[in-house]
Amino acid sequence: MNPDKLFDYLEGRLPASERAALEERLVSDKQLQRELAVARQIHAGMLGDSREVVLPSQPDVTEQGRKMALRVGVAFIILMAVNVGFGLWLIVRHESRNPNRALLETQMRQQIVKSLEHAAATLTPAPLGVSEITVPVATGKLDTVADEVVTIASQLGGSATKGLQDRDRLNVLVDVPSNREQEFRAAIEAIGREEPGSSAFAKATADKPTPATAATATIPATGEKKSFVVQIVESARSN
Repeated sequence: MNPDKLFDYLEGRLPASERAALEERLVSDKQLQRELAVARQIHAGMLGDSREVVLPSQPDVTEQGRKMALRVGVAFIILMAVNVGFGLWLIVRHESRNPNRALLETQMRQQIVKSLEHAAATLTPAPLGVSEITVPVATGKLDTVADEVVTIASQLGGSATKGLQDRDRLNVLVDVPSNREQEFRAAIEAIGREEPGSSAFAKATADKPTPATAATATIPATGEKKSFVVQIVESARSN
């Protein structure tokens, strides 16, 4: 049908006879019904009396892209979460069926404890400005040598504090006058060369004074102190 006739019908310009004929035809003509529906949409978009059709504005492409990207991102995150959760479930299920799981966990804990104890005992650095001296001694002589270190520090006009024994080692924190440092080092080296409790060491300490004892009467102590950490460590020695 002529589109102008459809527009005239929508605008009420058709004569009564033509209008009645068109409405009667619309009852049974599906094609005419579709044409009228299209004409009605076009007529609704016309500006005033002109035939100019105003098309509906398209949505913002950028906004559509942003929404699409957001949807894709959410779907990706959900998919990753499902995959990770499924993987963790498989791992837990597999480990729960391992008959050696309890033994492995116990061994792992024991290994971690041993590593921490070893690191605390041997790898902890001395404080800034504190020198370390290691003295190897025979098994069971930690306290004897520690007492000797305290005595030497006292003879040199200093002080010493014994720490707690940690298995095969014992630390002594020593402060001596700075001008007695070399004497203190020499005395500690003498302890390391002789095994405390042996006849040679007992004779040396009984028959002659230690280097620290001999120097105490001749060199006055200064106010400035030198700090040491004397690490006394048990080691296997032959008698």
